[in-house]
Amino acid sequence: MHPEDRAITSHLSIPSSFAPAEEDKTVLRIWGRQTLQGQVKISGAKNSALVVMAGTLLCADDCLLRNVPSLVDVARMGEILTALGVKLKRQGNTLAVNASHIGESKAPYELVSQLRASFFVIGPLLARLGAARVPLPGGCAIGARPVDLHVRGLQAMGADVQIEHGTVHAYVKGGKRRLQGARIYLDCPSVGATETLMMAATLAEGETILENAAQEPEVVDLANFCRAMGAKIQGAGTNKIVITGVSKLHAADYSIIPDRIEAGTFLLAGAITQSEISLAPVIPDHLAAVIAKLRGMGADVVTDAPNQVRLIPAQKLVATDLKTLPFPGFPTDMQAPFMTLLTLSEGNSVITETVFENRMQHVAELNRMGADITVKGNLAIVRGVPRLSGAPVVATDLRASAALVLAGLAADGVTTIQQLQHLDRGYENLEAKLQGLGAKLKRVEAEPETADLPVQSLV
Repeated sequence: MHPEDRAITSHLSIPSSFAPAEEDKTVLRIWGRQTLQGQVKISGAKNSALVVMAGTLLCADDCLLRNVPSLVDVARMGEILTALGVKLKRQGNTLAVNASHIGESKAPYELVSQLRASFFVIGPLLARLGAARVPLPGGCAIGARPVDLHVRGLQAMGADVQIEHGTVHAYVKGGKRRLQGARIYLDCPSVGATETLMMAATLAEGETILENAAQEPEVVDLANFCRAMGAKIQGAGTNKIVITGVSKLHAADYSIIPDRIEAGTFLLAGAITQSEISLAPVIPDHLAAVIAKLRGMGADVVTDAPNQVRLIPAQKLVATDLKTLPFPGFPTDMQAPFMTLLTLSEGNSVITETVFENRMQHVAELNRMGADITVKGNLAIVRGVPRLSGAPVVATDLRASAALVLAGLAADGVTTIQQLQHLDRGYENLEAKLQGLGAKLKRVEAEPETADLPVQSLV
């Protein structure tokens, strides 16, 4: 059975190939320097799907979510919702959700600790029930991602919020059932805080204004989903979002946007293997920063249809500098994969990571494959080399795993990647999609020489 067709927990469970018992027993083996060609289907956006799933808690009616990717993180979010009393049923990439009877305002620690996005449930729970208890979140260890902006925003809306023994306790003060509209300025344009507070505000009394809000496409997708349920939201996609609270939301049938990070990763797969490949469906505007950098290196990306782009490779890549920034700037989630491409460019490149302070752990693994990268604080100096060589490597987080896959595609010889649970968190059927383009790779049982690698797992 295809992983998409499996149920989720009571209706949603992690597919057997994703089961924890298998995480350290399989590796991805890549035979490099194969030419790719063809078209790849881009899945629904992981980061949209997770927050939209949390957003279904706002509504007591049935919701139907389409284009939901089959990923470990999506399965974990489904388990969290099920623990809260939500009924879920999955068929292919469609997820039917009924949150009419939420029996528990506390999300379970053993699930929340595995998935940072699970903290999103605090806003909808507080808005709908007037109370919520959510453990502090986990996820990839790529740097400090505090929840203070979420907390201060909820407090401004009339919530009493306390953090005790690793759990955030929040309830609406004064015996009221509803949060109150407020004017909230975010110290930084946090995507998570923007989404949490926007969801909380949909059912609040009065008007909420979020200033210095995040402008990422996933924020817009969540706003569009909430509007499909009857929420009144204006300005999503700008730095000022205005939400007029309503007393109740209704059923919605909604399709998740394509995953811009997956699309960017496949554009890089074409560039690093000097292959012409097409991607669909995509929203080209969401890829503007990545496309601009690829063009600056000598490649080109053409739009063949409103939802389809094609990578035209360069015979020779030239170095370029990049700096990660909130949208519409260069996405931090593309930093690690793009670093792999820069290792094979002509000249020196400087990468500045401004979003997360601990997101350079893939450097050591790329250097194992022959890259020449030096890290100084939040800077990485990448000196281009003629070739990479296949080697046994360890994925340290989700996007680092994609960087290593790209390196394996371009390297001489065989690359073996451990800790595939990171890859499975964010890329749906990556091996099958790459194989469909002509890549030679296979997930196999780990052999003793790879099993003995030092483990740097950072789930």
